[in-house]
Amino acid sequence: MPLYETVFVVRQDVAQTQVEALGNQFSDLIAGMGGQVPKKEYWGLRQLAYRMKKNRKAHYMLMNIDSPPDAVKEMERTMSINEDILRYLTIRVDELEAGPSAMMRKSDRDDRGDRRRGDRDRGDREPRGERPRFAREGAPAPAEGSGESEGGEAQ
Repeated sequence: MPLYETVFVVRQDVAQTQVEALGNQFSDLIAGMGGQVPKKEYWGLRQLAYRMKKNRKAHYMLMNIDSPPDAVKEMERTMSINEDILRYLTIRVDELEAGPSAMMRKSDRDDRGDRRRGDRDRGDREPRGERPRFAREGAPAPAEGSGESEGGEAQ
């Protein structure tokens, strides 16, 4: 049977137990149609990149699915009807990830550093003291042999 990964996003005012109940409801639907859900992960209440239906935060849940395509289609139809679910995305994969997903691995998140402080080096600019003066002020570089020094004065 084909393998799928589904992530769905649930409104922020729904309780965590209700989100997990939705996950159980969808896994029961998949099991009833001849498939199985080997892994479910609740990713928590997270900030959205943009507002969705007047929500700034949402609960995220991942499900790995091994089932026939008809079962996944029925699950997506049920998700589209449910007004608590803001968005869902199902993709077909070659193999299912056995361990925890990237969102659940704490070591991956710790390597990123603190994103709020703004002191990380993006690597797209030189340190302040090492740039030549004309590059800082936006003036064109002097042509070689023009007789001008770096300060812009004639010799």
